[in-house]
This record gives sequence, C-alpha cells and structure tokens, in this order.
Amino acid sequence: MRTLLNIIWLVLCGFWMALGYLVAGVICCILIITIPFGLASFRIARYALWPFGRTVVDRRDAGPPSFIGNVIWFLFAGLWLAIGHVFTGIALCVTIIGIPLGVANFKMIPVSLMPLGKEIVELP
Repeated sequence: MRTLLNIIWLVLCGFWMALGYLVAGVICCILIITIPFGLASFRIARYALWPFGRTVVDRRDAGPPSFIGNVIWFLFAGLWLAIGHVFTGIALCVTIIGIPLGVANFKMIPVSLMPLGKEIVELP
C-alpha cells in the first residue's frame, strides 16, 4: 500500500514539492554561508518525493543553533514552502482518493517550517 500511495503522491504532487525544495537548496548552496540550509532542503526534497513509510523525528543533538537557523529558514524559505503544502493539501482533499495525500501534505508543514534539528527515518 505504501508503494501505491508513494507512486500516486509522486505523480500528483511529490515531484513539484520536491522541485521547490531543490530550488531552495540550490539557492542556499550558492550563497555559501547558507549551505547547512541547502543540505536540509535537499534532505526534505528526498522526503517529499517518497514520504509514505518514513517519518520525521527530532535529533537529540540539536540545540540553540538549530533554533536560530530555523528562524532564518522560516523567514526566507520555510513560509513559502509551507504555503505550497497548504494549497496542495487543500487541492488534494477535494477528491476522496486524494484525502490521504492531502493529510500527508499537511503533515509535512512542520518540517518545511523548521527543518534543522530533524531527521527522516524509515518506519518499521
């Protein structure tokens, strides 16, 4: 079932959401000082391509620098990516088949707003 949901996700919204994260990551890597944001963005892009069967957990070693980085991320990229998730989630929830995909989109909003200090792990 995970594979089927991931394939439908990839076709309907996963590719476009991952593309948004990739663009944000490339821009962050061009500006050398923001490379950690770019790496986090690339990590989320992989998650946005194939989200079912994986989840986001907090890293134990994340501290105040992650919080400060998340504030900067929120201002420059996180808000716009979260808005993309909201609109995509609403559009997917219009149909009965799209409801699980819309809910998954809404679940990605917190990690799109605060990606630093998070880790994406496989579910058993």
